[in-house]
Amino acid sequence: MRKIISALAASSAVILAVSGCAASPEANGMTTVRLNEVVHSVFYAPQYVALANGYFEDEGLTIELSVGNGADKSMTALLSDSADIALLGTEAGIYVINEGRENSVKAFAQLTQRAGNFLISRTDGENFDWESLRGKSVIGGRKGGMPELVLEYVLKQKGLENDVEIINNISFESTAGAFAADVGDFTVEFEPTATSLEQEGVGYVAASLGTECGFVPYTVYMASSEYMEENPEIIQKFTNAVYRGQLWTENHTSGEIAEVIQSYFPENDVETLAGIIERYKSQDTWRATPVYSEEDFELFEDIMEEGGELTRRVAFDELIDNSFAQKAVETVKAE
Repeated sequence: MRKIISALAASSAVILAVSGCAASPEANGMTTVRLNEVVHSVFYAPQYVALANGYFEDEGLTIELSVGNGADKSMTALLSDSADIALLGTEAGIYVINEGRENSVKAFAQLTQRAGNFLISRTDGENFDWESLRGKSVIGGRKGGMPELVLEYVLKQKGLENDVEIINNISFESTAGAFAADVGDFTVEFEPTATSLEQEGVGYVAASLGTECGFVPYTVYMASSEYMEENPEIIQKFTNAVYRGQLWTENHTSGEIAEVIQSYFPENDVETLAGIIERYKSQDTWRATPVYSEEDFELFEDIMEEGGELTRRVAFDELIDNSFAQKAVETVKAE
């Protein structure tokens, strides 16, 4: 468990270091963008590729990176003007709209197209069968958050919705530590935490929630409508950089990606990172473009509806503005 805790601390240190090197960038003709990511995870590899390869700098942007540790916290940062842009789950924007804050936030670029978490078992998952969850408990995440909703959706598809206890009173950053301390029979974790649990012999990756759930717009970039109206050129430059990161990630091997982003995950060596990235890459986790899929949005709302967390279905255009992503595809491909 010590290694898991130290890995999380190391990730926080990286985030502070990235933020700290952005002192008075406007003096050099650069524009600072405060980006809050919901968690620090290899799940967002194309973003770290864009950072490491200088794609944001090429667009005249200096990124101040912070971590929310939960979509609710990242959305709070966005609405309180503590962040300019947030990378978080689509559900956070839907919740805000259904609270009566229409036109307060917009999603403008999609990064991932599958759930990025994995079911961790206490025993070797090589011969895993979903039936083994019957009568057991799973640390699922915050109630109403996408990790738990996806878990509930998959359990329902397997006919297990009434036979599995979901533990949802543990904070996101504490789930792995709780599992290591013998809470729950299974847990649901993102990378690199899933691999850290395996390396410690605490648990084993048994199944991918992303593969079981299908294509969903799991994590997207959002900004307040006011910020986007006042800074359309910044949103466009940011989206251009993200798209270049997506293209580079799609066209390079897991090992090459690992070498590029390793400085953002110093607790993992390149070989370990390459294995994590291959796990994501092989299941087609990342969007090839930042253009948001309307079809996947429908499934996303289906999952929320089945989980009892959707008071009304939000129309695609209420939350999504694809214009920046579409322009990025046209512009970057023309280079």
